[in-house]
This record gives sequence, C-alpha cells and structure tokens, in this order.
Amino acid sequence: MKVNLIYVTVGSKEEAKLIGRSLVESRLVACVNIIDNMNSIYRWEGKLQDDQEVILIAKTTETKVSKVVERVKKLHTYDCPCIVSLPLTGGNPSFLDWIVDEVT
Repeated sequence: MKVNLIYVTVGSKEEAKLIGRSLVESRLVACVNIIDNMNSIYRWEGKLQDDQEVILIAKTTETKVSKVVERVKKLHTYDCPCIVSLPLTGGNPSFLDWIVDEVT
C-alpha cells in the first residue's frame, strides 16, 4: 500500500493540535508532527503577507488522502488552506508498515 505525507499550514499551535488530534483519533492518519513558529511570506488578495504559521505533517495511506483533505477543510479556519499530499517513494519499511496498520 502506498504511503503519503500531507503538509498543512495553520494559524496557531492550538488549531494544529485540534486538527491533528481529530485526524489521529479517527484513524485517518497514523501520526501528526506539529512544527511551530514558521514564517510564511505570500500574496493574498493582492497584498503581500508576512505571517507566523504552524506546519502540520500527517502520515497516511494514499487511499485516505481525500478524506484527510475533507476533514482538514472542515476544521480549518482559513478560506483556502494549504493542504498538499506528497507520495513517499521509500523509507524504513517497518515504519511505513506501521502507518498502514494504524489507518486500516
């Protein structure tokens, strides 16, 4: 089974924990890493933005990606949240098997 990382940015650590906990509790993902104090520079609605954000990295199977995206969008406070999926092409087989076991 193919494994993916899902990269999400959120506005606060509390929001990241809320989303992360929901994803793990519902077995949509095996694990979530939260990285605080990330700086994002981007253009939104024609204006240059420079904000502090939090990164959420979730580990799941390819078959769960669309459900994870749906759940994150429901819980997220942004109008257009960054939610992207990255397929994994390798890694520790035991760890990748653990991810599959946790979400099935």
